[in-house]
Amino acid sequence: MKTKDLVFIALFAALTAVGGFLNIPTPFVPFSLQFLFCAYAGVLLGSRNALLSQLLYLAIGLIGVPVFTKGGGIGYILQPSFGFLLGFAACAFLIGLIVEREPKPGFGRIFIAVLSGLLSTYIIGALYLYFITNYLAAPDSKIDIAQAIAWGVTPFIAFDLIKAVIVSATSLKILPALRRAL
Repeated sequence: MKTKDLVFIALFAALTAVGGFLNIPTPFVPFSLQFLFCAYAGVLLGSRNALLSQLLYLAIGLIGVPVFTKGGGIGYILQPSFGFLLGFAACAFLIGLIVEREPKPGFGRIFIAVLSGLLSTYIIGALYLYFITNYLAAPDSKIDIAQAIAWGVTPFIAFDLIKAVIVSATSLKILPALRRAL
């Protein structure tokens, strides 16, 4: 692996962490800019390095560095929102996979890639929220999958679609310049 790859992987892990600190708290899943940086990682780094950036972010948080929105440590896996963090790894990989297959991707290709990554984050996150809430909560506080979607997905759709458009539009200028420079 080249030094530049290591630098970009570390940079996007750090940006994802910063995106977590720029948040609006809610009871289950906070509004944050993490998806924005995760999507940029996928578009700009390619599938392998984007995945590594998100896995590095997760590893740093799980060893105890407070880079997640509510802290860090191995116990964070019991947070209902942790599934969305896992979803970022799949998201970055999927976006990178779709974008890197096109030598000169346009807005539509990038936007479809970002929406695909977003959908993977929503699926993994909502399922994790459902399972954590149902298997670790008191018997009288169980939820169904529709409630998990209502808490962990529905409030974020409009905000995330705006971020998807921003990533897709700005990547049209950034990606060609980055590919020429590297």
